[in-house]
Amino acid sequence: MSGSPSRPYYVNVRNEDRIFRAAIGSGLAVLLKGPTGCGKTRFVEAMAHELGRPLITVACHEDLSAADLVGRFLLKGGETVWEDGPLTRAVKEGALCYLDEVVEARQDTVVVLHPLADHRRQLPIERLGITLDASPGFGLVLSYNPGYQSVLKELKESTRQRLVAIEFDFPPEEIEIEVVCSESGIDRTTAAQLVVLARSIRRLDGSLLREVASTRLLVAAGKLVSAGLPAREAAQAAVIDALSDDPAVEQGLREILEACVPSR
Repeated sequence: MSGSPSRPYYVNVRNEDRIFRAAIGSGLAVLLKGPTGCGKTRFVEAMAHELGRPLITVACHEDLSAADLVGRFLLKGGETVWEDGPLTRAVKEGALCYLDEVVEARQDTVVVLHPLADHRRQLPIERLGITLDASPGFGLVLSYNPGYQSVLKELKESTRQRLVAIEFDFPPEEIEIEVVCSESGIDRTTAAQLVVLARSIRRLDGSLLREVASTRLLVAAGKLVSAGLPAREAAQAAVIDALSDDPAVEQGLREILEACVPSR
């Protein structure tokens, strides 16, 4: 069957789509701020589809170097050849480049983004001695989780002030139920039980858990239910066991699970 792929499923919570379109259309770089698993990556996928732009995603980590983004010389067939990195490809192709969890990357790596994120919209490639102007359509999108990462890592002010920030959080209850139903195929009653479970966990003392129950975990639990597992067993595996290895914390989470998701 021919035709373009459907838009990735995403439900706008506030005005994040309008801000994103305006920023990218104005050549501004965008920072998505919010907890892990709340929908930042899916939002970028949906917006790339809506804008008709290719999307190049980079999962940032502490060993990510500037060369990993920009490119490097490689030995191929006895010859030394230059190979573009994902950022350079996006600049040339007019794609959206999405750097997920950007503060995980080294600071000297993040600095390479500065001339792309301000009025210059340029990428210097020192190894080649050239500077590329961003092609029409290029957009730079960064994400990070300030609640989890800010204790040890933070974006430098010189980086932050080049970015238009969009705040994300877990969606309101009705929207989250809709998302879990749509993404996992389970019935609304079961989805509502999983959402109540997550919202109960999110109200716990923040010192108990490094991360709380995300919408992503609820969708995973829903998929286990669709595969035939009872809802409580699915939630135990996909939510409770994923959040902590501390026996006391796990016991407390199981008690919340038993109160929110009835057994068959």
